[in-house]
Amino acid sequence: MISLKRYLDSNAIELGQKKEADPHDPFAVALDIYGSALLEMGNCSLDACPGTGDILKQALAQLKAELSPAIGKEKLAANGEMARKQLCDWGRDAARHNQAKACEVKEVLLIVARTAESVSARDQRCAGRMSAVTEQLKAIASLEDLTEIRASIDKNASELRASIDRMTEEGKAVLDHLRIRVEEYQTKLDEAERIASRDALTGASSRVYVEGQIEKRIESGAVFCVAIVDIDTFKKVNDEHGHLTGDELLKQFAVELRSACRSTDIIGRWGGDEFILLFDAAIEEAEAQTERLRKWVCGNYTIKEKQGALKLSVNASIGLAAHAAGEAMKDLVARADAAMYEQKATSRTKAA
Repeated sequence: MISLKRYLDSNAIELGQKKEADPHDPFAVALDIYGSALLEMGNCSLDACPGTGDILKQALAQLKAELSPAIGKEKLAANGEMARKQLCDWGRDAARHNQAKACEVKEVLLIVARTAESVSARDQRCAGRMSAVTEQLKAIASLEDLTEIRASIDKNASELRASIDRMTEEGKAVLDHLRIRVEEYQTKLDEAERIASRDALTGASSRVYVEGQIEKRIESGAVFCVAIVDIDTFKKVNDEHGHLTGDELLKQFAVELRSACRSTDIIGRWGGDEFILLFDAAIEEAEAQTERLRKWVCGNYTIKEKQGALKLSVNASIGLAAHAAGEAMKDLVARADAAMYEQKATSRTKAA
């Protein structure tokens, strides 16, 4: 497939000066493929998550409509960045949507179980009442000096009692079976929620889970801080040693983060080589914790490779922000992110 970036970076064509589309022009072909991919991703999003896919489909269709042979480098780059953002946002929205649906299913199953239990209790009460009626019928029958009638009533009462007993046993068996099935479903749903709340590579909490925890604290008015942790020069590790080495470094770094944090702190992977920390504490306590954490996670790491042990010196930049009353999550995280980049820039200046 033709690389748009490679084509744009070449000097073979000056974008913005094309008047007509040439069907044989490599750029026109690549642009058409890119536009078709946008539309297809929109269609696939509907299949993957109907509840959120329509919004993504419309957004990607709008991006497709903005494409033309006369589009410039900057506008095309902005179009691609917006497509990436739309896909990332949709992925998180779809995960939250599916998580909410899983919770709804769990609640329905628990309601069914509770309803079945209450019905069984009612049946037990009815059986008790009917059993009392049979006893009364027997008593009445014994007072009459009509042997035939008494025998008939006695027989019917006994049969009624036997029927009630069978109904009670059958109801109990059904209820026991339902309880077992609900427990099985609940176990599966709990496991699905556990998987959804974890980052597959590092084992840290997922971005969706951390976002949910932040929103809960905002709604409750709790005092808390967030910190963005970024591994310095991580791209260099990937470029020089490969992505497998980079992945192993991320795993080890996540382990060190967990070791340095308290049990009440939440550690999540925000994306790439960035992690997010959630502290249920005021800014003074959070600052002391991040400083301790910085000393712990920065240092030498050993990556085992086929050629032997690779030693890497790792530093990290950490940006901290305390939640302000009425502040939205995206603004809070943006402040922590800006603080992290400011620290990163300061470290580069000192190193130079």
